Amino acid sequence: MPHYPINLNLKDRLVVVVGGGRVAARKVARLVGAGARVTVVAPVVEESLAALAAQGRIVHLCRSYRPGDLSGATLAFAATSEPAVNREVARAARELNLLVDCVDLPEDGDFVTPAVLEQGDLLITVSTGGASPSLSKRIVDQLRCQFGPEYGEAVALLSAVREKLLTEKAGNAYNDTVFAELAALDLPALIKNGQRDAIDQILQKLSAAGAAPGSVGAGKEDPS
Repeated sequence: MPHYPINLNLKDRLVVVVGGGRVAARKVARLVGAGARVTVVAPVVEESLAALAAQGRIVHLCRSYRPGDLSGATLAFAATSEPAVNREVARAARELNLLVDCVDLPEDGDFVTPAVLEQGDLLITVSTGGASPSLSKRIVDQLRCQFGPEYGEAVALLSAVREKLLTEKAGNAYNDTVFAELAALDLPALIKNGQRDAIDQILQKLSAAGAAPGSVGAGKEDPS
């Protein structure tokens, strides 16, 4: 069954993770990074989860799963080492019209979480539909060599420029052309090579009065 790819905004939304082992810990770490309110239900948890609970960054219910634990959640993760418990969590989630990731049996769940490469706001995901998480991870490791930290910095720069242009020019249609030309300038390469003067020249062109279509690309041949 093919999956529909989507990036969710989970900021301040409740997510319940049933299970406290390594798999659960990986899920929780990414959920916390996304700003979710996480509740972990497990009698025993990994050290990293215990630390998050001690810091008040997650809620840990130190017991086995009970009916009602998913109430009010946006997402659920069935991540115990007991298939019967995971199936029970999946059934409860469906009764609540709640999406659930059943980590040991993807076919019993509604979604799977991909392997992820993050460089700032750049997010690259790889999924095998739950068939081989290790292959997904290997592909991400290969991509990491191609998409380094300079891509995160480039995305941050593009975001700042976009916000500035949309604010100052009230979202005029020509901005689409400006954004396209800016993205085509290979900012990651300029950043990686330390060509800050070239980047400054680009920003100056964007800041020029009007920032008319073509004004960014007009200087592509300028020396850096």
